[in-house]
Amino acid sequence: MATRDIYESGFDEDVRTESTANQCPECDGRVTTNAVETVCEDCGLVIDEQRIDHGPEWRTYDDEERERTGAPLTAARHDRGLSTEIGRGTDAKGNEISGQKRRRLARMRREQTRGRWRSKAERNLAHGLGEVRRLASALELSDSVRDQACQLFRSAQNEDLLRGRSIEAIAAASVYGACRCNGQAVILDEVADSARVELSRVRNAYKTLNTELGLPTPPRRPQSFIPRFASELDVADTVRQRAFELAKDAEETIISNGCQPTGVAAACLYKAAREQGQFLTQTDLAEVAETTPVTIRTRWNELEEVDDSTSAPA
Repeated sequence: MATRDIYESGFDEDVRTESTANQCPECDGRVTTNAVETVCEDCGLVIDEQRIDHGPEWRTYDDEERERTGAPLTAARHDRGLSTEIGRGTDAKGNEISGQKRRRLARMRREQTRGRWRSKAERNLAHGLGEVRRLASALELSDSVRDQACQLFRSAQNEDLLRGRSIEAIAAASVYGACRCNGQAVILDEVADSARVELSRVRNAYKTLNTELGLPTPPRRPQSFIPRFASELDVADTVRQRAFELAKDAEETIISNGCQPTGVAAACLYKAAREQGQFLTQTDLAEVAETTPVTIRTRWNELEEVDDSTSAPA
């Protein structure tokens, strides 16, 4: 059989091809085939459908236990998730294996670990992405933010920003940068507490990422920290709503201009709690907001001055 006869009615998955062997049964027009269907270009009749599933096949044929084989591709791992794991102790059916096979699997596992990375840069990437995943889990971040942090770490390595800096510091800075880009109320001190390096190194690494990569980080607003602080202090909903209104009013004045947003948010909560008759200490607010009681007291006095000036008769 000639090769022409074998592939005469076949088609490529991405390129439209013309079939000269068949014609449209309705108008005898020209028939083309793509990755989805066979259609007549003259009358538009759909002759046949060729839906191809580009994903993996089903692992089982039971309708109730259908699962896809393997995990999806992810940016959180250095090999995009296309790695192989060698089991321990049992085979694929759960049966125990002999000691000889266990020793052979141990040797295979050791050789796989040694040949897992093709270069030192890939090994550093795997270590950094593992640190990013650990920080994202400790801070209870979403998978999308975690993947963005991993991609930010990849960009930092591609731009040669790891040279002379700690991998843990760049990983922590990537997590904080991803949180800032998504507008999440995460404080740098919290990231540094979960990281394995000190706060100053994380701060310097974030400044480097922000300068060299040009991160689209919006300015932090005091009202974005109100729900989180109120939840940790277990305040009433009326206090939360009043503090949110005070934070919005403070943003329109010069109080929040150049001031620490966490300090302004804590001062708004303190003022709202005093108005609603709920007892909150400045020390407790400072501990939650990662600031000092002096900062909260200063911002609170400024809020009181603004209220006195707006309520005074003209």
